[in-house]
Amino acid sequence: MTTRLLIIEDDASLNQMLQLHFEEQGFVVEGTARCDEGLERIRAAAYDLLLLDQKLPDGQGIDLLRQIGEESLNQCVIMITGQHDLELAIEAIKLGAVDFIHKPIKLGELRHVVERVLENQRLAREVKALQSERPEPKSHQELIGRGEAMLQVSKEIALSAGSNATVLITGESGTGKEVVARLIHNHSGVPGPFVAINCAAIVDTLLESELFGHEKGAFTGASERKQGRFELAQDGTLFLDEIGELAPALQAKLLRVLQEQTFERVGGSQQLRTNARIIAATHRDLFAEVAARRFREDLAYRLKVISIHLPPLRERLEDIQLLAEALVERIARKIHKPVAQLTDATLAALKAYDWPGNVRELENLLTQALVHARTDVLTPDLLLFPQSNQPGPQATSANTGAGTPVERTLDQVEAEHIQRVLEYTRGHKGNSCEILGISRPALDRKIKKYDLTLP
Repeated sequence: MTTRLLIIEDDASLNQMLQLHFEEQGFVVEGTARCDEGLERIRAAAYDLLLLDQKLPDGQGIDLLRQIGEESLNQCVIMITGQHDLELAIEAIKLGAVDFIHKPIKLGELRHVVERVLENQRLAREVKALQSERPEPKSHQELIGRGEAMLQVSKEIALSAGSNATVLITGESGTGKEVVARLIHNHSGVPGPFVAINCAAIVDTLLESELFGHEKGAFTGASERKQGRFELAQDGTLFLDEIGELAPALQAKLLRVLQEQTFERVGGSQQLRTNARIIAATHRDLFAEVAARRFREDLAYRLKVISIHLPPLRERLEDIQLLAEALVERIARKIHKPVAQLTDATLAALKAYDWPGNVRELENLLTQALVHARTDVLTPDLLLFPQSNQPGPQATSANTGAGTPVERTLDQVEAEHIQRVLEYTRGHKGNSCEILGISRPALDRKIKKYDLTLP
């Protein structure tokens, strides 16, 4: 991680000594001797930490601290002074300084204070990230499967975790793309949090604010400054789910962040830096989207530095039993019922189904079965498959639509699957969103896009 430090100190030798000391610690350090120049730099770009002297040639450090607060520059400041003035220390803390150091400076003491302040910053970001999104239980972060396909995915996770390169995870909805992203993060050993955002679940007008944050008064309803996901994911991982749904204007802004590691909040001009590792996921073929002029080619290449493809469940039937048993155990704990056994006939029925909703649909189906079970055995009659897609040979011919499965486009497959889910839930949009793993606005957009009908 790179920490940016600004030192405002008019003692040239002390300023230079502090710069050299923190540069040796791996910081990116800038120095100045004046209030006006320091304020100009802070307005232009945010720093992780500011060391601010009290007596400067063109003013008092305490006045600069007050101005930083009045302009809501959100700057972390440690005050430095040669005076042992208790009133000054109290005033500085009230104005937002995180600590107060006296001269002559003891480098060991200063380094301890700086480390503590930076650690508190990291913990505060992590708390905000957890508040903005409930973390997945540990059991939901496991990658289950012993087949060759999942073994290859596991190898890719291990290789990806060892670098900071951008990762693109592809695969149909419900295959576990977020699980893979979390595993990469967990095995990377980075100190920051895992922050996720679904680009299809938030309307475009709000998504920019969610990603980059906004300043107070930036738009109607912006009553206070808000940190975006890029800030919350500092020193950690930002997972951009359904990246293929990103609007063109936001694609351009994301490209700039990936290229320069800088961005501004909505309504702000201060440059903020990010070192968050980016992992993106999509069920679409991004380069087909590029060919259709719906996605930027340069952004697609930026995202696909490392690529991991998750196979659909119908292509890894050898994992059905292992998955089903693990899911039944998890679901039973969740709904406070005893773990049920799967009969051979039940497993055969599960393996005969084509699983358009993949692992997410399998979990939902088993949840329904466990809820309805009256004994500790799950029999085939408890598996409430959608009527239009019953397992067995007849399902193959009934669902080919305008052509064989390999001749259909992704949009055709998606439209057919959403229609099946709507029929399965009898038009209940809330239940449909849960099965599909998308938001209500996203479902409404897809119903309109594909001209689907509600039962």
